[in-house]
Amino acid sequence: MEKNLSEFLGNIRPLDKKAMQAARARQDQLTKPQGSLGRLEELSVQIAGIRGEVLPSMKNKVVITMAGDHGVVASSL
Repeated sequence: MEKNLSEFLGNIRPLDKKAMQAARARQDQLTKPQGSLGRLEELSVQIAGIRGEVLPSMKNKVVITMAGDHGVVASSL
């Protein structure tokens, strides 16, 4: 059965702050300099907050890469 947009939006919850704190603490205990993975560490903490789990598992992962040559269109107008 298909869900409509309002049903999906109704399932969005605030980030789980406890899970995020625990994920950050875990990141800081790993054998690497703190913050050395940059944005990847921030994303892992955010995903923990979204999922409400310190070590969330994710099925059906997708990576989307986008690029643009900003300014080219504007310069040709």
